[in-house]
Amino acid sequence: MLDAIHQALDRDRVMRQQQSELGELRKRYELLTIREREVMGWVVSGMLNKQIASELGTSEITVKVHRGHVMRKMQADSLAELVRMAAKLELPPGSRE
Repeated sequence: MLDAIHQALDRDRVMRQQQSELGELRKRYELLTIREREVMGWVVSGMLNKQIASELGTSEITVKVHRGHVMRKMQADSLAELVRMAAKLELPPGSRE
């Protein structure tokens, strides 16, 4: 019985930690501008900066700037980490919300 209580407490602690992390991730995402959210959606879907620039009707350099802002604001150290963040946020691939 005592083991069951400890396991339940451990599961609860893990669940609360995950909810806290997701809440923090949502706050970071909300700090992004609409354009940065668009760029993030295209980036995590695997598009190149040149392709994103063409879709948005802007220059590749502008996309690089927005991409840099996204990485900084989301506190992502790599593209793979940014993709994992988008998955945790349940953003559909190519999402431009």
